[in-house]
Amino acid sequence: MIRRLILLLALLVSAAPAFAVNPDEMLADPVLESRARAISAELRCMVCQNQSIDDSNAELAKDLRLLVRKRITSGDSDEQVVSYIVSRYGEFVLLKPRFETKTLLLWGAPVLLVLLGGLSLLVFARRYASQPRGSALTPDEQAKLSELLDK
Repeated sequence: MIRRLILLLALLVSAAPAFAVNPDEMLADPVLESRARAISAELRCMVCQNQSIDDSNAELAKDLRLLVRKRITSGDSDEQVVSYIVSRYGEFVLLKPRFETKTLLLWGAPVLLVLLGGLSLLVFARRYASQPRGSALTPDEQAKLSELLDK
């Protein structure tokens, strides 16, 4: 009995994001609704911060979903809707930041770090390879080596 209760609870918790968009929020036109879902999947919930507003149950996320649908039904393009939301909430609302001059460091930092790491490994490997290893031969060892090489 307890196992079934735990299983039921786990299923309900795992399906929670599926209930984020309420049926009363959905648009009648399936094309407009798919546009709204695509846009809301790109926008960050400001309360949850690592969820899209499409997946979040927060009140602010619901308000943003309704705002997206309102802007779509008023005739705005997808870019206009996203720009409107960004103008009100800032660039942080985008789950995937835009590639602009102010986000260049954000996009370029991983590439720059990999290049610097590779360069430092190369420099280290060259320095390590150029250092002599072991000690010089003693006169006895040198004589034995010469004797072996002469044979």
